[in-house]
Amino acid sequence: MAIANFPLLLSFLSLIIWIILLVFRGQFWRCNQLLPNLSPSTLLQDYPAICAVIPARNEAQMILFSLRSLFQQSYPGSFTIVLVDDNSTDNTAIIAQELAKELNKTEQLHIISGAALPAGWSGKLWAMEQGIRYAETLNPLADYLLLTDADIQHHTTNLDELIAKAKQENLDLVSLMVLLRCESFWEKLLIPAFVFFFQKLYPFPLVNNPNKSIAAAAGGCILIKRETLTKIGGIERVKQALIDDCALAAAVKNPGKIWLGLTQSTRSLRPYPSLESIWDMVARTAYTQLNYSPFLLLGTVIGMTLVYLVPPLAVIGGLLTGDLAIALTGLITWLLMAIAYFPTIKLYNCSPIFAFCLPIIALLYNLMTIDSAWRHWRGKGGAWKGRVYPTINS
Repeated sequence: MAIANFPLLLSFLSLIIWIILLVFRGQFWRCNQLLPNLSPSTLLQDYPAICAVIPARNEAQMILFSLRSLFQQSYPGSFTIVLVDDNSTDNTAIIAQELAKELNKTEQLHIISGAALPAGWSGKLWAMEQGIRYAETLNPLADYLLLTDADIQHHTTNLDELIAKAKQENLDLVSLMVLLRCESFWEKLLIPAFVFFFQKLYPFPLVNNPNKSIAAAAGGCILIKRETLTKIGGIERVKQALIDDCALAAAVKNPGKIWLGLTQSTRSLRPYPSLESIWDMVARTAYTQLNYSPFLLLGTVIGMTLVYLVPPLAVIGGLLTGDLAIALTGLITWLLMAIAYFPTIKLYNCSPIFAFCLPIIALLYNLMTIDSAWRHWRGKGGAWKGRVYPTINS
């Protein structure tokens, strides 16, 4: 009897989990953590000095657009840019220099060549460390650092909005999950889900609640007080972390204040036109997020199966066996899943049909996570830009 009822119990358990996620997980799915638009009330009397630090390794195709967007910022205060050419083998630095000359911004841009990667550091963080050290020699000394990637195209008012948020709410760190590129079929299928899963893992409303311990940031766009970064021990505090943004946020939040939100205006230009490119992006750090634990891996695979795959399987199985209770339970759960995913789909201007595709998406991400563990076990985990970090911990 118990065995006969097991499919119904499984589908009912999946339903309960989704109700809990929708109601008690900080309403992560609503996508409502957004920077307010600039208005007279958000204008500041004093604009602090800001220095952007950009680690760039073989970014010849991206740096032209990202740098141009920083040069075009409407920010009225002192704003300098430090570009760290991280041993690029292309002409990243040359393109940056030529653009600065073209726009008459040579005094605003400082380009330094990255030193060889020392043991115990990830490449990006070592480049950031060098850029921050250089920024501390500039005059005026920056009050805030903008840590950003070489593939980010910033909206012209992005800096104004970030600093207004930081100053008005006395925040130590403000970060944006920039809008990822979503143009190809595979991007539309998988990229919004990447953001959805991240929000479920780190609910933004809970991240932004100073009374909650959960902390996260998105490394593509982080504005941080320079003094705060110094107090926590600098970037060296998280030097071995591949998932460095969340590690940095955790270090800042205790005892500081952080905020993480979404945007539709500042975006990543990094293309993921194929399944393989997205697969590699996820597999690079998925097992790192699980602290390289086989038990967490097993739990994740089981959990993803229960939460995302059981509902459609219950619908199909219930209809094939004539068990309407199982089919109806699975259908209700699937609808709740689609409702939860729809705001993210709307954020990315994708067809509502994709909201019902979470089961197959979850299956693919499950396989990517397993592959991430397999790469780590073979000593090829964390491969990025020609470097491999098989032993780095988060």
